[in-house]
Amino acid sequence: MPLPAPLVGIIANPASGRDLRRLTATAGLYSSTDKAAAIARLLAAFGATGVGHVLMPSDMTGIAAAVVKACAGPMARDQHWPALEILDLPLTQTVSDTRLATRNMVARGVSLIAVLGGDGTHKAVAAEAGDVPLLTLSTGTNNAFPELREATSAGLAGGLIVGGKVPTSIGLRRNKRLLVRVPQQQLSEWALVEVAVSPQRFIGARALSRSEDLSEIFACFAEPHAIGLSALCGLWNPVSRQAPHGAWVRLDENAGQALLAPVAPGVLQGCGITASGHMAPDEPYRPALVQGTLALDGEREIEFCAHDTPTITLDHLGPLSVDVQAVLTHAAQHRLLALPLGHPLHPATR
Repeated sequence: MPLPAPLVGIIANPASGRDLRRLTATAGLYSSTDKAAAIARLLAAFGATGVGHVLMPSDMTGIAAAVVKACAGPMARDQHWPALEILDLPLTQTVSDTRLATRNMVARGVSLIAVLGGDGTHKAVAAEAGDVPLLTLSTGTNNAFPELREATSAGLAGGLIVGGKVPTSIGLRRNKRLLVRVPQQQLSEWALVEVAVSPQRFIGARALSRSEDLSEIFACFAEPHAIGLSALCGLWNPVSRQAPHGAWVRLDENAGQALLAPVAPGVLQGCGITASGHMAPDEPYRPALVQGTLALDGEREIEFCAHDTPTITLDHLGPLSVDVQAVLTHAAQHRLLALPLGHPLHPATR
């Protein structure tokens, strides 16, 4: 008896790529139309690799409506897109919508969740997804965690993974994370990319993009080509996603050494560096400041004062994600995308 076709979820954050940082930087805009088009490309790839059913939440910006319309068109029919089910969930237009949609998909037994958003969106999904792997697509402002890739290629990799064509030992990657604890506040949060320590004492507008507002950066991974706060580590003390350790840098405007870093799209600033080093796994690190705020993946979320003792710990318990390059390399080596005669997409069949 053939196995049932895989069930997959898709979550596109309507607000990603449209935040206030576009007033202070020259970042691109990801419209609802752009996101709907990317989802259509995902559906084409999922259908071609055997995904039979896709779950997607409703929204107030027209993304789901545009995808439903595309699913009724000739392209969807000719390319054998999977069946689409829109989840009718209550909407608050906050991160709670993303978390609720993720929980609903996990309860339905999805094998994979494709996420369209920035670092914050991916962190919200990861917090609820457990061991359901994520297929990450970058449509946000800070995009260090989701690598920039075409949705069609990503969809092929996701379909091959959930269809069992590629071993999970090859196609899935366990990510690092930074666990932030403030015992006095009974608080425990985590970040997927970096934690920034700021002397600013209040959360305020959340986003950090000025070097004078930064005291330290702790990063799970820091790539030299990254944009955002992790670039301060990536261009001074780089560490790969696969390395077991993380990295940190300490900043001061009066430092003798300074680094030119892209702290936001189109925003290049000189940042004084006084010290740097590696973060060992499972070892708590204390910020040098006695009071200030902590920004998780680019946005201030935690205030701490003199009687607090916040710690930042690197571990290897982050979310699973699809390694698109590894999956497609394996597929090429083993001809996994070769079409047999009689396949609906074989040219002889058409």
